[in-house]
Amino acid sequence: MGENSHNLAPGTVLHTYTIDKTLNAGGFGIVYLAVEDDSNHLVVIKEYLPAKVACRDGDGQVQLLKPEFQERFNEGRKLFIHEGNAIKRLDHPAIVRARNFFEANNTLYMVMDFAPGENLQAVIAKRHGNLSENFLLTVFPALLDGLREVHNANMLHLDIKPGNIHIRPGGSPVLLDFGAVHRMDMSRQFQPKSVITPGFSPIEQYENKGYIGPWTDIYALGATMRSCIEGSAPPDAKLRREKDAMRPAAVAFKRKYSQDLLNAIDWAMEIDPTLRPQKIDQLVDILQQCVLLVGDDKPGGMFNRLVSNLWK
Repeated sequence: MGENSHNLAPGTVLHTYTIDKTLNAGGFGIVYLAVEDDSNHLVVIKEYLPAKVACRDGDGQVQLLKPEFQERFNEGRKLFIHEGNAIKRLDHPAIVRARNFFEANNTLYMVMDFAPGENLQAVIAKRHGNLSENFLLTVFPALLDGLREVHNANMLHLDIKPGNIHIRPGGSPVLLDFGAVHRMDMSRQFQPKSVITPGFSPIEQYENKGYIGPWTDIYALGATMRSCIEGSAPPDAKLRREKDAMRPAAVAFKRKYSQDLLNAIDWAMEIDPTLRPQKIDQLVDILQQCVLLVGDDKPGGMFNRLVSNLWK
């Protein structure tokens, strides 16, 4: 079964695909690069295999670690199917596309388009942050446009972070991992478990009855933008609420980035959800104007005019 007995070995035939290599293995599943046998195209296959609940036996079948884990395994399957259904409803170049969904080896698989490029978390780590303003204004308006599609479909992503963003050559982004997706009109009590990523999840995600909405994804996007500059995750939102020691981006990075871009990041990362942009379009407008006007306006002037106009 290869070096890691949980992973399918290269050359394994799975449905109509042949495994090339493992791309990533996490707590809830394994991601492979594979070849579609009919077309010879590269695809990405995500396998549901929760490491604390199940393992793979010598025949490649996924088996429970203990019989009493059956309910947990089944709940995870439901979420995996929910993720697949959510992705199938969306059609946007900045959102990962599901090609196929099938059952094998006592578990589930999702097949997605493969795109060359690099994970944003890897890009940040390699360059210790310090990603250029041009990079930010190439990646994030496109990402926001894709996220608008998610919200228009009455869904929230709820797990935006650098590790869930793929950057194609040229800078066009792809939003990945819809495992935490949640219907906007559904009570939080029906969400089995909140996904929390310290530094990127806003305060309302820590609370069962938190005031979640588009502003929740907007905070995570702002935190992701800041990490592109700073090279690390921002402080945990719970710590910020107790005592906010995080320097505003408009102060900390003013020598290297335009004031309007930094003001937009700070606005997105307001601790109080009611003080953030309430809709994606509000942040889109700011970043689009940054693209057009950066360097042509006095520091902070364009941002202040646009924000004041949003409330008229």
